[in-house]
Amino acid sequence: MFTGIVQGVAALVAIEEQVAFRSHVIQMPSIAWGEGLVVGASVAHNGCCLTVTQIEGDRVHFDLMQETLRLTNLGQLQLGDKVNVERAARFGDEIGGHAMSGHIMGMAKVSAVIDSPNNRQVWYRLAPELMKYVLTKGYIGIDGISLTVGEVRANTFCVNLIPETLARTNLGWVKEGWQTNIEIDPQTQAIVDTVERVLAARQRA
Repeated sequence: MFTGIVQGVAALVAIEEQVAFRSHVIQMPSIAWGEGLVVGASVAHNGCCLTVTQIEGDRVHFDLMQETLRLTNLGQLQLGDKVNVERAARFGDEIGGHAMSGHIMGMAKVSAVIDSPNNRQVWYRLAPELMKYVLTKGYIGIDGISLTVGEVRANTFCVNLIPETLARTNLGWVKEGWQTNIEIDPQTQAIVDTVERVLAARQRA
């Protein structure tokens, strides 16, 4: 489980491509970040839960299977790119965001970036089958960041960002056209799916 409170950004320092498979290596964002990290631990990369396969000093290795490459933006990364990272939550940790599984449901395309003094608003275009779960003032995970939906219009929605978020995450350099990983709030998904099933059952009755 993750909380969506990104702990930093990590540079991608090595990539090994294989058939329908990729291994990549990140450099720890800080020494403290790597304390207690072991092989087999879970770390979210742009919101996608990956397993540590090897640790070499401040470099950490991960494997990405075919489904991960298909559903997320991790397969598009190149050497030098940076990913949002968060280690798995532990019992007793403060949950400043919202509960997230690290299971990406799809990608959204950045349709607009609007800057104003001390603020940034980013608009995303999302597939209709996922937009039904995006509600104004609801939670959403964007590249592993727990955010509140600001506004919804047709198949687009926006989030509003403060300077701390811009300094700590890849939203500090987000651009129009980028593909971002999306995790829908599971509670919202459960409610919407339940209502749909109930309404469908009533129509059949």
